[in-house]
Amino acid sequence: MEDNTTIFGIRTVMEAIQSGKNIDKIYIQKGLSGPLFQELQHQIGKEGYNISYVPVEKLNKLSNGNHQGVVAKISPIKFQNMEDIVQEILEDSSKTPLFLLLDQITDARNFGAIIRTAECCGVHAIIVQNKGGAPVNADTVKTSAGAVFKIPICKVNHIKDAIYYMQSSGIHVVAATEKTEDNLYTVDFKLPTALIMGSEEKGVNPSVLKIVDSKAKLPMYGTIGSLNVSVACGAFLYEIVRQRI
Repeated sequence: MEDNTTIFGIRTVMEAIQSGKNIDKIYIQKGLSGPLFQELQHQIGKEGYNISYVPVEKLNKLSNGNHQGVVAKISPIKFQNMEDIVQEILEDSSKTPLFLLLDQITDARNFGAIIRTAECCGVHAIIVQNKGGAPVNADTVKTSAGAVFKIPICKVNHIKDAIYYMQSSGIHVVAATEKTEDNLYTVDFKLPTALIMGSEEKGVNPSVLKIVDSKAKLPMYGTIGSLNVSVACGAFLYEIVRQRI
């Protein structure tokens, strides 16, 4: 069975993979076994899909049907190739490259709000990881106010892959993090820039922070130690806009 974004059943998911559907995430029941499931696992392994192993109760909520231990979410968008997008922007002399890298943003509404702000601020593409991030679902689309259809979104196996590629392409990589003494107003965003925003709970991964070119934080004067990630992202992006006007 299938609705706008959800499919379920082992054979149905296998057929979706074989037909090249834009599968955003696959949920698999913990402890699932059997020859048909082994065949599905083989297909999933070759493509590197975003997979979560969950209890049967989660699948029951997602599917409302005979899911056979497997549910998949179909993305309403086609993910773009990061290298193609970066090269296209670099070759356009009228544009100063601006890319947004999301290090495992997990909330779909935060993701949608970030996409909306990114589109308004002229971000040329958003890059996310294959695994661990929020799906592009109905909540994402609604919160983005349709911006999800207007800005390229790319997937990479690891955010480090994107960082190394950006750096090799002459793009300055800046991480938004409180683990620095430098605030965002001291960073030169007139340079070709890739901005990294971290997850809601953990921020940018420490291993990622080790390889970026710069780190910057928002000055905070209240008693609460952090902002919602979509709000923080908006503050960073509009400082970039301010500097580039």
